[in-house]
Amino acid sequence: MPGCGATDLNCRDRIRPPREGGNAVEPVAGHAIPNDLKLADFDFELPAHLIAQRPLPDRAASRLLHLAGDGLTDRHFSDLPDLLEAGDLVLLNDTRVIKARLFGSKPSGGSVEALIERVIAPRTALALLRTSHSPRSGQRIDFAGAHAIVSGRAGELFELRFDTEVAPLLARIGQVPLPPYIEHTPDALDEARYQTVYARCEGAVAAPTAGLHLTQALLERLDARGVATAFVTLHVGAGTFAPVRTERVADHVMHAERYRVGEATARAVNATRAAGGRVLAVGTTALRAIESAAHDGIVTPVDAETRLFVVPGYRFQVVDRLITNFHLPRSTLLMLLCAFAGFEHVKRAYRHAIKRRYRFYSYGDAMLAERAT
Repeated sequence: MPGCGATDLNCRDRIRPPREGGNAVEPVAGHAIPNDLKLADFDFELPAHLIAQRPLPDRAASRLLHLAGDGLTDRHFSDLPDLLEAGDLVLLNDTRVIKARLFGSKPSGGSVEALIERVIAPRTALALLRTSHSPRSGQRIDFAGAHAIVSGRAGELFELRFDTEVAPLLARIGQVPLPPYIEHTPDALDEARYQTVYARCEGAVAAPTAGLHLTQALLERLDARGVATAFVTLHVGAGTFAPVRTERVADHVMHAERYRVGEATARAVNATRAAGGRVLAVGTTALRAIESAAHDGIVTPVDAETRLFVVPGYRFQVVDRLITNFHLPRSTLLMLLCAFAGFEHVKRAYRHAIKRRYRFYSYGDAMLAERAT
């Protein structure tokens, strides 16, 4: 597995801008967002009991709904190697979730919940803060055995300057940042299972959940079948939980996330495509990273930020197949899936999944989608 590079938790200051002409900081690459796309188009009703609260004992025992055009097939994730061929390439996001949630208090005694979005220096971080009153610059927040001073603000993110290094503090007192729809307090099982088996580069505040189903045994079966694997790093940010608040999709401002595509991965993807193999992205984050690094169908190494916002009408350059979990209604992730597999196909697949009682969201089941366009 390649090194983590500049996107690693302690290497934020070495991020460089993308090359000119790439997709890395454009909201959408290659086309304008259609003005007629409405948020309500991506709504659906989900029974609450289908929201998975705990992972299955066996990662690979999750169900896998195979969506290929008009066809739907109910499978299990352990079937994945049988659905791939020698010469295909599986693209994985090797980001590692950090214990990004901290609980503290203000001098007044009021409680503060901090979700660390990004560590920008050994003792400085950007964070979302949940508290009764928005903290002002210069205000102190006390944590267990440490404190931070609010030193600035950029939009919803507050800059916090700690009296100790952030990474060891998170390891010591931080909590796994489970999504808000998972209702239990994080425990040892979450620390193990809200992490892929190949997670390596620290920096995410949410797991690339499509990869949670993969086991080392499955990866070995893929290798034995002649299926290659390659890694990107995209650190999933707190913005992944942020709801879309604009009824017109084109008005939504996509959050930025740090990502890296190394030279070995760029070569592997380009070689696979040149030889006629298929590129399977495990997760929307892997897809957004590799599509952000592509220009005219060629992937080049990049270490930057992406705001790539994939909606119906987007022209995919690299990815042929996508594994992804079942997403929240009205979310950018669902919009991406509709762009990839076709709006009506996805609507029908979700109706099928609800009827067949698939498990939804981060700890839920998965879908293998074939690209429709």
